[in-house]
Amino acid sequence: MRHRRGIVVIVLAMIALGILGVGLSGWSPITLAGRVLNTARSANNPPGTLVLERRGGERARAVMVSDSGNASAEGKQPDVAGWSSYNRTLNSQRYSPLKQINTETVAALKVLCSYDINQREMFETGPILVDGALIGTTAFDVFSIDAANCRENWRTHEDYKPSIPLLVNRGAAYVDGRLYRGTLDGRVLAYDARTGRRLWATAIGDPKFERVVAAPIVWDGLVFIGIAGGDAKGVKGRMYALSANTGEIVWETYLVPRAPEDSTRGPHQGSMPPSAVSTWGNGPDLPISGGATWTSYTLDPDTGRLYVPAANPSPDYVLHLREGANLYTNCVVVLDAKTGNYITHFSAAPRDWHDWDVSNTPAIIKTRGGKQVLSFAPKNGHLYGFDLQTSQLLYRSPVTRIENANVPLSVDKSVHFCPGAVGGGEWNGVAFDPRTNLLLSGQAEWCSTVRLAPEAQTKATPTGETWMGHLKSGPLDLFGTPDPHQNWAGWLYATDADSGEWTWRLKTNYPILGGVTATAGGIVLFGDVGGNFYAVDTRNGQRLWHQKLDGAIGGGLITYMAHGSQKVAVAAGMTGIAWPTEQATGKIVILGLGDSPQ
Repeated sequence: MRHRRGIVVIVLAMIALGILGVGLSGWSPITLAGRVLNTARSANNPPGTLVLERRGGERARAVMVSDSGNASAEGKQPDVAGWSSYNRTLNSQRYSPLKQINTETVAALKVLCSYDINQREMFETGPILVDGALIGTTAFDVFSIDAANCRENWRTHEDYKPSIPLLVNRGAAYVDGRLYRGTLDGRVLAYDARTGRRLWATAIGDPKFERVVAAPIVWDGLVFIGIAGGDAKGVKGRMYALSANTGEIVWETYLVPRAPEDSTRGPHQGSMPPSAVSTWGNGPDLPISGGATWTSYTLDPDTGRLYVPAANPSPDYVLHLREGANLYTNCVVVLDAKTGNYITHFSAAPRDWHDWDVSNTPAIIKTRGGKQVLSFAPKNGHLYGFDLQTSQLLYRSPVTRIENANVPLSVDKSVHFCPGAVGGGEWNGVAFDPRTNLLLSGQAEWCSTVRLAPEAQTKATPTGETWMGHLKSGPLDLFGTPDPHQNWAGWLYATDADSGEWTWRLKTNYPILGGVTATAGGIVLFGDVGGNFYAVDTRNGQRLWHQKLDGAIGGGLITYMAHGSQKVAVAAGMTGIAWPTEQATGKIVILGLGDSPQ
């Protein structure tokens, strides 16, 4: 009884501090309540664990080939020792040719320094390397730090009102001395990379309920970026190309059917097939909604094709209000990068009632078998491989727990399904190791229970508000009821890129949301939301190194050369309403083999 009273006192004290924090910080009550709740829920989180399984037993391992036959893996990208784009190269393979940190030396890896952003938010930035500086973003800031010693070069703060209280930004793009990023009020901003001075700003979304959270990419004088917010009623996914020099909109492309009353931005509308509207069974009082983008993009410099991951339709859980394939949601949409015109699409979930959108950047790879493959692992818990020459689906392989995938949702009963709305593959995509022909995919195993709200309630949702269609248990119930977080897990699958069969797999006791990076040193680097950072042998999944960092790992993880030695940088300290993680401020942590910098 005394123990129980103590817990009550602690919770009440935390609530009081939260209420005080509302007045002092400007955070929303929901954000503060989520923070207080997550502090209590994560108080006894256990140490990280890994369980390894190899197909065919202990002797199974991938066959390593020499680097010489895999030059094509780098694409036509300069700076082989750096990391100048969100996924390093425009083809998004997340593979580094560096090998100073390898299977023999990684045991000596240690933290050299860290840069604390002194903010608590969904810190998911994908850092990039620009002329010896690491560039990162927060919801309101962009910063530059020395890539060897974490010393701040500059930091620029933007003061604006976000469209929602979910504070997140996934990173910046760089070209020719300029940086580019999105904001939570629907703008794209450009900065001088040496000083942080803002150069231009362009609005591409409605500041009331649209936002730009993805990391842009840049090619041939154009900045490519889209809007997020497709879980809101009336928000339609759109993709943009902006002039890198001036910020002027070059083209705008609606990723779902555009209505005559929908806004027009820029001088050119990318053409989309008019037949797409027939795949939406909405009534006249229900606007087509969804298909937004909230992660980064892929581009093939040889063909000028832009690969855009388009998210879910909405209302997310209510299929019968929007019967059909709902094109081009839950697809990788391929556009002409110069015009925004539709070329083709690759569909992952044509009838979706689980919020199983295409959520992360696809990778363009050349397999050992000679195929050019588009690969991605979205929220439905499967790894996809499409032959880019024939558009044929080569494989659709499960890479996390799948349960009740075909059970309809109902207003009469609750349905438990896996992955849940916060499970599967989230905002970081696959990595490809050309030396072993392995695709590495990090996933969350976290299931949800959902019961539909009465139809009249779903239809009455105001324009611009979250439009999931489920019966909420309270204000913190954003996506349904997730399983107790003590039951969550994560998976790292190593899958043969030709066959789609896994070679080895690791199960962690925490979801894997952050970046996964493979290197020529024969290692795979990844972290989990328990703050556990791992290096494993690419050939067989054997754990080689582990360290607990301060806070959940949900952002980018890169490797590069600085001052003559290989470094690793990881974004840690992700906190948010949906994830009961250790409460910590966001940090860029730099690791290496040498002594800590002075």
